[in-house]
Amino acid sequence: MKVLLVGATGFIGSSLLAKLLSAGHCVIAASRGRAGVRRQFPKANWVSLDLRTVNDPRQWSTYLDGVDAVVNCAGVLGGGGADSTDAAHRLGPATLFAACEQAGVKRVIHFSGVGVDRQTPSEFSRSKAEGDNALKAASLDWVILRPSVVVGRPAYGGSALFRGLAALPIVPRFNNAGELQIVQLDDVVATALFFLSPSAPSRLELEIVGPERLTFNDVVAAYRSWLGWRPAWRVDLPDWLINAMYRIGDFLAWLGWRTPIRDIAKREMTRGAVGDPTQWTNITGVEPRSLGAALAAEPADVREKWFARIYALKPLIFVVTALTWISTALISFGPGWDIGLGLLHEGGLSGPIVPLTVFAGASSDLIIGVAIAFRRTSKIALVAALILSFIYLIVGSILAPRLWMEPLGPMLKVWPVMALNIVCLAIVDDR
Repeated sequence: MKVLLVGATGFIGSSLLAKLLSAGHCVIAASRGRAGVRRQFPKANWVSLDLRTVNDPRQWSTYLDGVDAVVNCAGVLGGGGADSTDAAHRLGPATLFAACEQAGVKRVIHFSGVGVDRQTPSEFSRSKAEGDNALKAASLDWVILRPSVVVGRPAYGGSALFRGLAALPIVPRFNNAGELQIVQLDDVVATALFFLSPSAPSRLELEIVGPERLTFNDVVAAYRSWLGWRPAWRVDLPDWLINAMYRIGDFLAWLGWRTPIRDIAKREMTRGAVGDPTQWTNITGVEPRSLGAALAAEPADVREKWFARIYALKPLIFVVTALTWISTALISFGPGWDIGLGLLHEGGLSGPIVPLTVFAGASSDLIIGVAIAFRRTSKIALVAALILSFIYLIVGSILAPRLWMEPLGPMLKVWPVMALNIVCLAIVDDR
């Protein structure tokens, strides 16, 4: 078959892409970018497409020539940075479905979310429901799959969050979270493959949920046990602290970081993610696996433990790194200005170049710190930070070599700062 796969670099999309290619299908893989994922699948026909820029069905026509089926896996948790729920869930899919009608492509498999046909407490579920309605109004052989929280060996979204929380020795209780019927990624992918068959039934809405209802705390405990750690100490956090955490998450989302801890996630967690898998199983023959059975089938190794611990530490590492550069800039502009001038004079410099040099260094620190804070510019800023650190070491050694002998080690401490920058570069990717 020739398949157009939208959202091909996502959590579900990349796994489905691997299965389609291994089965010999021709796949037009549409995504916004992620060069690393694209290099993993060189056999796919990659298309750069940002749903925020798609507002006309004709923009899809080039990609639908000769296509037998379309699978839409595109989705975002919420708006912020480069994400738009309306573009990803409503407007982009609506134009795609209209284009399929015009091109004569009948089979469309569309991923939605469990419960959005019953309750829409957030922009995520509202926009998902609107996208579903657009497809149901189309004269296509459509299938709407509504998975609950999807987890698997790949770590992203819920899979990553559960691992990260499981790594904490003290875990907050999420008492207001609704029940979850965790579903395995492999079961979700197998379902999409089933409905790609031309003989498969269509015009169906299926809830893709696991066989058991669990609390959020139960899921975190299951992952902690899987990682081989003793039960964590669970604590009840005050409401003001929990709300502050979600506000911080919203701020990080505004900076472009895809954090699962934000207000929209809180509202969706309160609703829960439950449904009835009976129709899904009866039609496809897929028997959903329980979380415990899936985890037991693939024991965790040291890579999982490393990831879980680093995931929990990643926000702290980036916050400290960004604030270090911003703080040095503010100190240089403020109480450290005269000290900076004195060091340059000590090195033999004089004239207007002295204050200009201090100003340039402080400005560079500020720009780098702010750029590290923004997800889109963080990687290039971290490289610039490394280069600038080497420059500071060289210039400082020439102008004030005595700094190497200072008891507090101002020059020696540049090395751990550079090491922290390298660690940030190593973990900046989120999938």
